Amino acid sequence: MSRWPDPGTQLERALVRSAACAGIALHVESAGSTSWASVTFTGARHRLRLIAPVSSSLDGWLAALPEAEFHLRGHLVADLAVAEEARTGEQAEVTLEILTVEDC
Repeated sequence: MSRWPDPGTQLERALVRSAACAGIALHVESAGSTSWASVTFTGARHRLRLIAPVSSSLDGWLAALPEAEFHLRGHLVADLAVAEEARTGEQAEVTLEILTVEDC
């Protein structure tokens, strides 16, 4: 049994912290992951649905997100993309697709 949270949980927490540092009240509406492997790496594909108030801060945070670095114990974020984004009034619903790989 691992002493640390799984990479999906670490990722959720890192995203919420990152958004808070940018002044964004972010809520993870749903999250799921599936195992992933290539010839040389193992990891997981994550899909997260986020809810946040519409703002210029959110726009800037989302634009910078694919290049952001997240520190996850035992894992690296190999790829991060904004897959979907919908805005209804004052609220944005954003879906992220993220690939994490085990850090050897």
